[in-house]
Amino acid sequence: TWHLKKIPQIVSERTFSLESPKFEAKTKLELNSVCGIECQRKLPVPSLSDLKDLLAYETVFENGTRTLTEVNVLGLGLDPAGNSTTTPRSSRRKRQVYGTDSRFSIYDKRFMTNFPFNTAVKISTGCSGILVSPRHVLTAAHCLHNGKDYVKGSKRLRVGLMKTKSRGDGRKRKGAKRNGMPSFQWTRVKSTHIPKGWFKGVSGDIALDYDYAVLELKRPHKRKYMELGISPTIKMMPGSMIHFSGFDNDRSGQLVYRFCSISDESNDLFYQYCDAEPGSTGSGVYLRLKEPNKKKWKRKIIAVFSGHQWVDINGEQQDYNVAVRITPLKYAQICFWIHGNDENCTQG
Repeated sequence: TWHLKKIPQIVSERTFSLESPKFEAKTKLELNSVCGIECQRKLPVPSLSDLKDLLAYETVFENGTRTLTEVNVLGLGLDPAGNSTTTPRSSRRKRQVYGTDSRFSIYDKRFMTNFPFNTAVKISTGCSGILVSPRHVLTAAHCLHNGKDYVKGSKRLRVGLMKTKSRGDGRKRKGAKRNGMPSFQWTRVKSTHIPKGWFKGVSGDIALDYDYAVLELKRPHKRKYMELGISPTIKMMPGSMIHFSGFDNDRSGQLVYRFCSISDESNDLFYQYCDAEPGSTGSGVYLRLKEPNKKKWKRKIIAVFSGHQWVDINGEQQDYNVAVRITPLKYAQICFWIHGNDENCTQG
């Protein structure tokens, strides 16, 4: 079942205007030299002042203006990192060619345009994302920013939602062209939020822990979105199975779904061997668990797919597909970005 947790509070303290970004960075969908599991386990637990710095965030608006918001973190309790602690796992698999391609292309319009598949969106910089409210999309930070500057395509950022048949349209246009490819309805992005932890981490070892961003759409969509959840540890997941859908580059225009089990975890990251190509970066990784005291199953987003990474493990470069876990602190921050207050963000 989903275990509801009390969430720390993130409140904004001050907002400053910054100069407009240059928007000159190249989009890079594969990152190198990432601090791996061992490296992460040696890192000190961040203090409250570290967290306030990491969770401060930049907002870029459609007209190119940019602000920095400083935050305070309340109600952390005993663990200043706001994480569920995990025990190190010693099992380690060397790189496998991931064998038979286990991805499924979703061609059937009935699936493509219905929940949960219709929550997957395409980002105009070449990534994927997931709908998390009537106006908000969750994606990976590196789809918009390389740690030093915003990527070229993020100046006029748009989000593509898979089209469904419009009312009164009796012609053969049921959300897919004749060849089964989805067509998109593109919506402009009004503003984007990226945590400062993403900029800070890139100066040395890339800290993937903060590789997430939220986009606010100019117009609300009218479809079902997926709720956020707190990422449980591997032990608390049935078969440690995760699912996600995105728009992989090698299957142009197709929605691609996959599920697989997680191989290892740190406090902030999941390491897995889900088959995925660039383009699916930024997809929402979700679980299906029972609602407490109910018979119903509920899907919730518990991580953001960051992509294929070379990870330093015991001095050796190994490759994994990595996803950024939604910890209680990240849940509080993303929820604050969506709702603009913390009343809706007390339980996750």
